[in-house]
Amino acid sequence: MFLVLWLFACLVAATPVPHAKRTNVPSGWSRVRQHSPDAFLPLRFGLTQPNTDMATLESLLHTVSHPDSPSYGQHWSAERVASHFAASNESISTVVAWLASSGFDANRISVNKRSGWVALRNATVAEAESLLETEYHVFVHSASGQEHVACEEYHLPAHVAPHVQLITPSVDFDAVLRVRSPHMSIDIGQPGAGTVFPHRTQAVDALLPGTEHCDSQITPACLRALYNFTYTPTLTNSENPFAIVEYTPQAYVPSDLDHFAANFSPALVGVRPAFVSIDGGSIDGAAFGASGFDYNGESNLDLEYAMTLVSGAVTLYQVGDFQMGASFNNLLDALDGSYCSFEGGDDPQDDGIYPDTLDGGYQGDDCGTVKPANVISTSYGYNEADLSAAYTARQCAEYAKLGLMGVTVLYSSGDNGVAGNGALCLTPDGEQTPSGKIFNPSFPSTCPFVTSVGATQINPGKTVADPESACQQVISSGGGFSNYFALPEYQQGAVQAYLSRNPPPYSNTTYNSTGTSRAIPDLSANGANYATAIEGGFYLVYGTSASAPVVASMLAMINDARLAAGKSTIGFINPAIYTPAFEGAFHDIVAGSNPGCGTRGFAAAEGYDPVTGLGTPQFDKLLELWMDLP
Repeated sequence: MFLVLWLFACLVAATPVPHAKRTNVPSGWSRVRQHSPDAFLPLRFGLTQPNTDMATLESLLHTVSHPDSPSYGQHWSAERVASHFAASNESISTVVAWLASSGFDANRISVNKRSGWVALRNATVAEAESLLETEYHVFVHSASGQEHVACEEYHLPAHVAPHVQLITPSVDFDAVLRVRSPHMSIDIGQPGAGTVFPHRTQAVDALLPGTEHCDSQITPACLRALYNFTYTPTLTNSENPFAIVEYTPQAYVPSDLDHFAANFSPALVGVRPAFVSIDGGSIDGAAFGASGFDYNGESNLDLEYAMTLVSGAVTLYQVGDFQMGASFNNLLDALDGSYCSFEGGDDPQDDGIYPDTLDGGYQGDDCGTVKPANVISTSYGYNEADLSAAYTARQCAEYAKLGLMGVTVLYSSGDNGVAGNGALCLTPDGEQTPSGKIFNPSFPSTCPFVTSVGATQINPGKTVADPESACQQVISSGGGFSNYFALPEYQQGAVQAYLSRNPPPYSNTTYNSTGTSRAIPDLSANGANYATAIEGGFYLVYGTSASAPVVASMLAMINDARLAAGKSTIGFINPAIYTPAFEGAFHDIVAGSNPGCGTRGFAAAEGYDPVTGLGTPQFDKLLELWMDLP
């Protein structure tokens, strides 16, 4: 009997089970041929890391981030984080033994325990297809001609599957990216790449002083008045680093920064952000033909307002060279050396792989080279549906690690309401199209370990003393419910109250109506009519791209006050801002909606809503609350 049971257990363990499956080909890509069986694949197995399930990560973050925790503010060191999330010996031995039993010699298998990956050298397509019970095909992007290798689904033995988080290459299309020229390849910063970009309208004939015309022209003075944001920093940027992230070829123009400063902050004329180049990041776009609003608008907007609001103390993380480009993963590599190959590492199809072998490319490999700033603001994002659940989970876990180390990470929530970038919505089979009817949330905003920032507006004819509404001029505040991530504990009361009091008039075929998924955004700030210096003049600019760095500036100054008082940084703020104590620190936005996908979207309402989150910040009250915490 024992022998029979043992044989049965072995049979079950060896039985292949589905591990990952893609439901659609992302917009713009088409399958053109089956991959050559003799071609080589850079086959890598990202091991399941201990303690990285969402519930465990949330519990760990709660300990250092919730105001009621006795360990509030006692953030972890980078060394403690790396040790806590190292791959287990059991996972390594299981995957290696499986590959060996499948006929692969030991000299073809390499292991990196610290970063948690197993690589199979010189694997042919035929070998990979046999190993994973799948077929690999070549896909081509219609706009660029860029090729991508992927399979529809793959299988693993039942005993191996729990030890593998993801395999590359496999089902993922980890970015929707377009090649613009031979010098510009995979890159978040490419115009038309599908990521969030600000929107420009008319030129500004005359700048309007004071705060009397903030309904038609937002300036730093308007923002200070709206959010009671008056503060003079006491620490230097090196003592309290605050970073804005940009992706080459997006880059600021120094003369535009000076033009803005001359009108709004004369002391900053000639001042530049502290420059941190990651993987060859450069602002010399003119040499590559990258100039004009499509290349300079985002960075100019972010830096002009952030630098003015915090008196110049800003660091710029400029990511990626002009030849290869970069992704969010390249930024995270630089902030955490263990992430470079964590759970399989970067994907050569979709992330910048350095050293860059392209002509003139960056010859370094920036892994763990940058100490994370206390606040990091990013005004870019994908559609959640662009990525697999495994890919987003891997990246989301990294944001949790940064939170454990006391870092605040903010992302803009998108500019198309309940639709995704490009106003794309989902079809029942998962395809993204302009005619889709299913809501399409953004990522990384839907990661429960970042703070998602939506957009508001001052309504025409109103003043800074009047209530704002959800932004519906030119853009609509991105918001909705994740299709990948569960509702975090810190958000449960707020989201359930919204759904109970304001049940959306849509069926479960239109959005994730379970009431158990992560909702975005978390909070908001004005995103309309920003007077921005571009190409030597001023233009009105719109977007959650503007909202995120404004909120980040306020949080950076709260850190300034806490650090000066000998306290810790505020770190991951979501568990705090959803508590009753912080309820009065936000202007509740109760008007407007975020239309998209042929609907009105969700409606702003009293309390939390998936249009403007908790509302807009009142800096003075937030500062007082956080200064009262240990």
